[in-house]
Amino acid sequence: MADSKEIFDRLKKDHDKHRELLDKLLETSGESEKREALFEELTRELKSHAAAEEQALYSTMLRKPPTTGDTRHSVAEHHEIEEALNDLAATDMSEGGWLTKFKTFDHDYRHHIDEEEEDHFPEFAKHLTEEDMEHMRSVFERRKQEEKAEAEITPEKKEDAKE
Repeated sequence: MADSKEIFDRLKKDHDKHRELLDKLLETSGESEKREALFEELTRELKSHAAAEEQALYSTMLRKPPTTGDTRHSVAEHHEIEEALNDLAATDMSEGGWLTKFKTFDHDYRHHIDEEEEDHFPEFAKHLTEEDMEHMRSVFERRKQEEKAEAEITPEKKEDAKE
């Protein structure tokens, strides 16, 4: 078994940064510049992280039968996370409904990363080769930087927000 600690530590480091941004966002109120800036940063971080994680880790794990179920589950959650972020971006931040939605998102996202760290990563680690690790290292950082540069913050118009 390859030493996969490094790639998972790298992913966890991102998750810790995400938790920090979520905490800071929960302390904001109304349509403040601070809330907008933090939400933009969170969106860029999450979208670039998810894309890089999928290309580096999940594309690798999909080729290993014992882990395809967990992998599909996580990828499906990534799509839900992206939809929730887009919906939040389309929701008026000055309304109380934004914080309510954000709290639901916060709960769901923390559940997702806890599940990855506690269940999926240790399980995935058992199936990785040195070659897999090399591939993941090279792909992850590059893809994350590319995605971060291109991440859309408000892909939807305000009237598209879900009620």
